[in-house]
Amino acid sequence: MADERMRVAVLGGGSFGTALASIAADNGAEVRQWLRDPALAEQINREHVNGRYLPDYVINSAVVASTEMVDVLPGAGLVLVAIPSKAFGEVVRQARTHLSPDQILVSTTKGIQEAGFKLMSQILEEETGFPHIGVISGPNLASEVADKQLTATVIASDDPETRTRVQTALGCDYFRVYASNDRYGVELGGALKNLYAIVAGMAAALGMGENTRSMLMTRALAEMSRFAVALGANPMTFLGLAGVGDLIVTCSSRLSRNYRVGYALGEGRSLDEAVEALGQVAEGVNSVRLVRDKACDEGIYMPLAEGLYQVLFKGVPADEMARLLMLGEQSSDVEFVLAREDVQRAHREQGGDRGKDHD
Repeated sequence: MADERMRVAVLGGGSFGTALASIAADNGAEVRQWLRDPALAEQINREHVNGRYLPDYVINSAVVASTEMVDVLPGAGLVLVAIPSKAFGEVVRQARTHLSPDQILVSTTKGIQEAGFKLMSQILEEETGFPHIGVISGPNLASEVADKQLTATVIASDDPETRTRVQTALGCDYFRVYASNDRYGVELGGALKNLYAIVAGMAAALGMGENTRSMLMTRALAEMSRFAVALGANPMTFLGLAGVGDLIVTCSSRLSRNYRVGYALGEGRSLDEAVEALGQVAEGVNSVRLVRDKACDEGIYMPLAEGLYQVLFKGVPADEMARLLMLGEQSSDVEFVLAREDVQRAHREQGGDRGKDHD
């Protein structure tokens, strides 16, 4: 019915899930939010505040929180899954008995599952077999969304109904929702940019300047698109919000969890100390090893990801890795204009060591 209130369910009690729940309620939806912590659920219902993740944000009073999925999921037309990647599959399996095939399932999580190198929407698809699957990604710092700062995101799905319903549920005067049909590219962009935010944070802590940050972001974009296209994504996706847009914000802002982890590493803290100081999940830390290993398996050139892996897991100092990266091969700028292999071939034909491949 055109005048029937949309029912929206949100799985997850983190900052972004909470902000989206409140936006949907602002737009007139009936919203239920599931979270594990009974005390936090009670606080949301009583005080309309998520004191753990968004303590200064007043949640729309129409959002009702519960620790019981049976109270949240049945009858919801749209289900937003905002669960960290490590627990994502477990929660979806727990939710499965309360879901039905006519529901729209949308992941908001920017991460990768280790088993099978699965993205979150792929887990949704495999665990449910439902036809209406999508992913939300983009430059969406949750605290700024909560502050009603002008923000844009992408809903990506092969299914037009999914795209339209999400745009209707979440689009408002400060949160603009654009559509894409490259679900894999949009989701992979959201997962990959987390790695490079760690790199940018380290560079800032080491006192590197704006030239350095610009170089890192543009080479990161080249590396992200190279990896994603090798796995079947559309390279043009990375010119949009889920590619360059998300990369800019996460590599530039201290509000980015991954940036803050990188900054702590650049200050000389261990990985465990950096993560402990953050107090929240930084998805990039979980993804570094997965992306690096996948690149090695597929033969994809990923010098920044490899360098970050060496810093995080092999004890190489961040400043030493930066120096080594600058000594690597000088190849093409935009590979979809001039292929990297063509530059390497020209170097070899000139017979100089400068053309040596440092993969």
